[in-house]
Amino acid sequence: MLRNIIVGGLCGIIGIVKSQSLNDTSKNHIEYLAEISLVGQQNKRDVLPSPEIVGTKINAGKKNAVIVLDNLNTIVVNNNMRQILAKVPGMHIWESDGSGIQIGISTRGLSPNRSWEFNIRQNSADIAADPYGYPEAYYNPPMQAIQRIQIIKGAGALQFGPQFGGMINYIMRDGKSESKPISIQTAQTIGSFGLYNNFLAVSGRKNNFYYYAFYDRRSAEGYRKNSAYNTQTLYFSGGYQISNKIDIAFDFTNYDMLSQQPGGLTDADMAGDITKSTRFRNWFSTPWLTGNIKFNWKINNNQLLQIMAFGMDADRKSVGFTKSIDIPDTIKIKTLQYAPRELAIDKYHNRGIEASYLLNYYIANQKQTFTAGIRYFTSFTERFQKGVGSSGTDQNFTTDFVFPGEFNFNTKNYSVFAEQVFRVSKKLLLIPGARFEYIHSIASGRAGFLAGGSEINIIAPAQTRIFFIGGFGLEYHFSNGLEMYGNINQAYRPILFSDMQAVPGTEVIDANLKDASGINSDIGIRGLIGKWFYLDASVFALQYNNRAGRLSLYDANNVAYTLKTNVGNSFTAGIEALIEIDPMAHTSFKKKFKMPLFVSYSFNDARYQDFNLTVKNGAGLNETKNIKNNYIENAPRNILRTGINFGYLDDKTNQELFNIGFQYSFVGQTFNDALNTVEISGNAQNGLIPEYSICDLNLKVNLKKDISIKIAVNNLANEKYFTRRAGGYPGPGVMPSDGRAILFTLDVKI
Repeated sequence: MLRNIIVGGLCGIIGIVKSQSLNDTSKNHIEYLAEISLVGQQNKRDVLPSPEIVGTKINAGKKNAVIVLDNLNTIVVNNNMRQILAKVPGMHIWESDGSGIQIGISTRGLSPNRSWEFNIRQNSADIAADPYGYPEAYYNPPMQAIQRIQIIKGAGALQFGPQFGGMINYIMRDGKSESKPISIQTAQTIGSFGLYNNFLAVSGRKNNFYYYAFYDRRSAEGYRKNSAYNTQTLYFSGGYQISNKIDIAFDFTNYDMLSQQPGGLTDADMAGDITKSTRFRNWFSTPWLTGNIKFNWKINNNQLLQIMAFGMDADRKSVGFTKSIDIPDTIKIKTLQYAPRELAIDKYHNRGIEASYLLNYYIANQKQTFTAGIRYFTSFTERFQKGVGSSGTDQNFTTDFVFPGEFNFNTKNYSVFAEQVFRVSKKLLLIPGARFEYIHSIASGRAGFLAGGSEINIIAPAQTRIFFIGGFGLEYHFSNGLEMYGNINQAYRPILFSDMQAVPGTEVIDANLKDASGINSDIGIRGLIGKWFYLDASVFALQYNNRAGRLSLYDANNVAYTLKTNVGNSFTAGIEALIEIDPMAHTSFKKKFKMPLFVSYSFNDARYQDFNLTVKNGAGLNETKNIKNNYIENAPRNILRTGINFGYLDDKTNQELFNIGFQYSFVGQTFNDALNTVEISGNAQNGLIPEYSICDLNLKVNLKKDISIKIAVNNLANEKYFTRRAGGYPGPGVMPSDGRAILFTLDVKI
């Protein structure tokens, strides 16, 4: 039935296309944008479609969005992605970390776990731990320092590499548009649960040199007991325009975070005081250093070359008592001490260089655009696991013992991509593309020690993969400001580090283990009509093949072992739609008032196809079961976000003096496991995740041109809800979301 709905949606969109007038391309459509510029400054919209070309990258034919942070009417210091991404339909968000330190987002039935199904970038450079072996994003930049967020769903694999969800690029402010040598911004925020945020930024431009720097410090006691945190971020970027054709820029980020982890709760706890905590010795820290240097050369009006070199050195450190929630963390009678905590430390060292080239040329008086790029990336990860931590309660990440688990992972990647925009006419664009990938991964180390003290060295054959992915897109512009877009693109996800290592005697790696691969496709219609009606509605399909997993099997001697292999496929299809209107735009009050309202909705039907899973049978023995047609876990079928803003303008300057906004969010129920278990387990790790509804209220007042205050009330109705059941760290158990929080920000620019 769902496939019929999708086909019907495609036919409906095609019918709209046929019914449109074939006049000149809309003047509202933007073809080209420099990589760093103030998008959205003129029309004050907070979400826009990306222009066809940005720098050396092609966005035409792809499902995309650009979020302009300055135009959002919300306080963003705690990275409230529920509001920041409200107008990007289909974004599922784990709201288990009210601090906003760990952002978990996904789309189209994929996992939100630290956004690892997206290719996460800052200023176009990778910032995840390792995009090819451990793509978790432990670091996320402070939203106050971001100029815009660029999102490309699905089809981003051609230009940006491994992912199924797409690409998210946090583009920082850069000072390039400043008109004076020094400008200062200070934003002070206080809020519920002891929140204090100090943001100080300095930027300027003098002749051909421009710069931007900020210091951000955020701390709070947290909504729940034992959930205090402290973050510090220092950032500096600078650029120099050597000539009107050559520009060189660099940026550096030094981020440090320490947070206490309150652990999980049971479902029974959710009916009572959800601020309680049964874990008080769990700590987490992620020092993160990134650097990026970029060279841009506008060879002439039709050629652009960009070369970017980037690097990252970072740690992930955790210490805590993470046993099942039904096992209390108490003082032992024999020792009069707490049990030693488990300590884990990762160290990430990444280096890369990318070069891309864009060429405009003409065929039959129609401008054509070709872009190509090459990439070299190498990473080295050191992982220390199952360490014996201290018996204390503080943030002690040291040990007097050797780590039982010590692993080294090294990845080398070479890739080449090319994409072409064929403008058949002023209206019709055809966009083929291809990408070549070479990935070589090596793992070594030990999983522990035998009784005699000898090491248990892991079995980890080197993995070398060479493959091609291709895609095709199209875009058609109508005369009324709308455009149709569509694409079908191959995508892949590399084998993770955890899939590459096996403990002798208990685990086996399938010699034919493959990277996950599949196909993303979209077809939709979008555009701005008359500066008062914006639409972006599409249907999509995602085929996800060769998902990696584990099966419990028995050898010829009836000895149990775990096989790491490809366990099956999944398919997701659905609808993503955003409608935004401003009824004031067609009244005589348009110079005094604005009242934009929006509806963002997605429907996902995410199911496993042939998919094998190890389960316990009635006798308590392991057996393999096929879960075809089961729903994918953490994939809500319905996500609705809607809101309205009311703004009062100075009719002489068109500056907004006052804005109040209300947002409603609904997320449907999800399963927590592939078996679609409904019953709640005693340890709270399995069972349904119920649907929930949240309301948010925001107020902004511009006292002067450069002085504003903001007030936000998040979770206005103080709803009790949760979005995640954790099987291990940072739980285990139910991870409740924050209750009502009130925030106040004073923002001053000099």
